[in-house]
Amino acid sequence: MQPITPLHGQLDQRFGERLLRLGQGQQAVREAGSGAAIVLLHGIGSGAASWLQVALGLSERARVIAWDAPGYGRSTPLPVAAPDACDYAERLLHMLDALAIERCVLVGHSLGALTAAAFAQAHPHRVSRLVLLSPARGYGAQPEQGQAVRSKRLHSLAQMGIAQMARERSAHLLSASASSQALAWVQWNMARLLPHGYRQAIELLCGDDLLRHAPQAVPCEVHCGSADAITRPDDCQALAAALGAPFKLIPGAGHACAIEQPDTVTGLLARALDASETGSVL
Repeated sequence: MQPITPLHGQLDQRFGERLLRLGQGQQAVREAGSGAAIVLLHGIGSGAASWLQVALGLSERARVIAWDAPGYGRSTPLPVAAPDACDYAERLLHMLDALAIERCVLVGHSLGALTAAAFAQAHPHRVSRLVLLSPARGYGAQPEQGQAVRSKRLHSLAQMGIAQMARERSAHLLSASASSQALAWVQWNMARLLPHGYRQAIELLCGDDLLRHAPQAVPCEVHCGSADAITRPDDCQALAAALGAPFKLIPGAGHACAIEQPDTVTGLLARALDASETGSVL
């Protein structure tokens, strides 16, 4: 099969996948580079491959790890039907142990921010810095709204299926000025979703609340695309304030900021790596 974009052609050669055998099944990760570890957690409609450009940009100075979350790609789903962020964080712990990563900069995008926060809260000694990109707070503190979102997403999955969802929703994750390559890459990643893993992620989104997992002992920063229509800048700024974390906009980026503005995201993560090593405040 021919690559759908130049990015697709680079994926396995430069950001290759490996499978880790864990006690609860297998965990798929992609890895590039060497040095201090930075671990990247994707959102509900994406996967490890979405970080390709950022991973390549950081690989000359860091060991870059991106997972396919449980139930995504070739990663074994979690054993419970309705997992919370602690369940995902436990899998992350096993993954880091298997990779012999004792300490890392941990990055969570969108729904991945819930897992990142829960892990940093439970294992602060394993996280030198927490970076949240367009974080989804979750609806755990708003059960009625959470139930409505859950019903809507499950209905869309049942009625449209993954492929049609990817075709119809991809553009919503980008700004109006996004390139055709960015749109194709978002759609390719979304089209790889698996129904069971996506359903579990819906339960996480609708049943948990990031602020329940607010880490107290880990430096944290929050960023959001200025054109993000999913986790809007005002909401992300309010979440940052509740976490006591600095907040900055990523100019011109929609929700899928690492795909639409990879150079800017690479730069802010490089600065986070520097800050984690020096203990400075950005």
